[in-house]
Amino acid sequence: MMGMDGLIGGEGVRRRGCSCTKDDFLPEESFKSWGNYVQALTETPRRFIGRVLTRSLESTELHEIKARSQHEMKKNLSWWDLIWFGIGAVIGAGIFVLTGLQAKEVSGPAVVLSYVVSGISAMLSVFCYTEFAVEIPVAGGSFAYLRVELGDFMAFIAAGNILLEYVIGCAAVARSWTSYFAVLCNHQPEDFRIVVHSMPEDYRQLDPIAVVVVSISGILAILSTKGSSRFNYIASIFHVTVIIFIIVAGFSKADTKNYSDFMPFGVRGIFKSSAVLFFAYVGFDAVSTMAEETKNPARDIPIGLVGSMIIITALYCLLAVALCLMQPFRQIDKDAPFSVAFEAVGMSWAKYIVAAGALEGMTTALLVGAVGQARYLTHIARTHVMPPWLAQVHPKTGTPINATIVMLTATAIIGFFTDLGILANLLSVSTLFIFMLVALALLVRRYYVSGETTTADRNKLITCIVLILGSSIATATYWGLSDNNDWITYVITVPIWFLATLGLHVFVPEASSPKLWGVPLVPWLPSASITINIFLLGSIDGASFVRFGIWTVVLLLYYFFFGLHASYDTAKQSGENKTGEGWKKVEEGVVSSEAK
Repeated sequence: MMGMDGLIGGEGVRRRGCSCTKDDFLPEESFKSWGNYVQALTETPRRFIGRVLTRSLESTELHEIKARSQHEMKKNLSWWDLIWFGIGAVIGAGIFVLTGLQAKEVSGPAVVLSYVVSGISAMLSVFCYTEFAVEIPVAGGSFAYLRVELGDFMAFIAAGNILLEYVIGCAAVARSWTSYFAVLCNHQPEDFRIVVHSMPEDYRQLDPIAVVVVSISGILAILSTKGSSRFNYIASIFHVTVIIFIIVAGFSKADTKNYSDFMPFGVRGIFKSSAVLFFAYVGFDAVSTMAEETKNPARDIPIGLVGSMIIITALYCLLAVALCLMQPFRQIDKDAPFSVAFEAVGMSWAKYIVAAGALEGMTTALLVGAVGQARYLTHIARTHVMPPWLAQVHPKTGTPINATIVMLTATAIIGFFTDLGILANLLSVSTLFIFMLVALALLVRRYYVSGETTTADRNKLITCIVLILGSSIATATYWGLSDNNDWITYVITVPIWFLATLGLHVFVPEASSPKLWGVPLVPWLPSASITINIFLLGSIDGASFVRFGIWTVVLLLYYFFFGLHASYDTAKQSGENKTGEGWKKVEEGVVSSEAK
């Protein structure tokens, strides 16, 4: 009935889309009265167990839940659009700002190796995302994938971090946009910000230009996805042209003496930079959220995701080498490194080209971020974990207007106040955590099918996964806490990871195979993705984990007081919470979404 309700007369739908009544935000039975709400709170433990154990069905995500948006998103994207969306989403503030900061203070000229490490990690995650996006082409991205494989609760925790990732990522790009705009106007990078000395140091530089840029990108994202795509690849072509200019001009001014001290901060510096520079690869997951609007997901998504990531990694490495060959790493400017480097080698005019190219890249990153984050929130709201008002798709534009406005309002507020360094580190924690969960979900997808996998094979799978996670966490923890070069711990933890992955490959039979496109070298590739993501987490500063922990507590409070009960009622209405054999079949994934 959910799908039928969404197809009822256009006038009723339009009135509901414009309304802001309680039923638009909390229409579920648990919130009909205070008595119902108190009763729901008393049932929290039972409801929580039910949501933890319940796994969604692919058919449910593809049909019933998608229908809750009342209108279809338009299928008008090809692999060409996705490649340029990938390039536009990823190449932005990371390469143009963080490269200078990391090369100067953390890794030196070896920053190119940091980009290689984080690029490998990103590519492994791209493969995992691609299989899911092809098999489950919905706007929910990793939220939908985790609902199907790891259950409702883990999907919600990931969802909260997905939203945080997008808000922080776009806020960071918007603040960097202001810095490069100032350079283009022949000012210092910080000149266009307002300093309020009474506020904390990391929050005192107010950035009104960032708010304006975020607002404009939101308007473009609302008007049309196809129109956004056209603007994106035209702007991205210009952007890539500028990048090629930077590489060629940079190598023409290269001084190999600047590479004489290649690893001034040692191996630890390389991996510390890799953890932060992972920020430079963030955005490709936005492409997976466009699967619902892709004409041929089985062909277009693999080409779009993998193709764009190969191009991006190559460009990043060449840019990093060019920067460090032009200027001694200790003289690199932290805010606008490429512009200042060209000025230092006597090509002052080139800094304007660099600034213009950087602005183009950041503009497309903001645009694709606006498109991606709204689609994540739309699918999350379809499950009623978030208010269903956010799931509505406008009948004319075919875009989720409510979700776009809410997400970009949060982005503008954070971008207005918060320093880039804080944003980059916190973003990396959330992103690496999500990518680790997606790789874990892929292992579960391939090796476990309820009702078919034997108890013995299930227990072997659990054992291998625990060993993979445990050895990866131990390696990352030791790396993060140790300041010396003692390798004895790694001699223990790395073989454990290897043997656990080998055991999974040899002793646990694959329970399912991909229908259209699959990740190669399973379980090695997703297992490597898990361990690299966790390892990079060990290189991030402790303050970022404190902020991450605070955010997780906020998520849990929201979930137990609102999200749990709303999603429970919605699942109950659609038949997911039936007890006995009915519930078991839904949990096992063998009942159609129409079963009531």
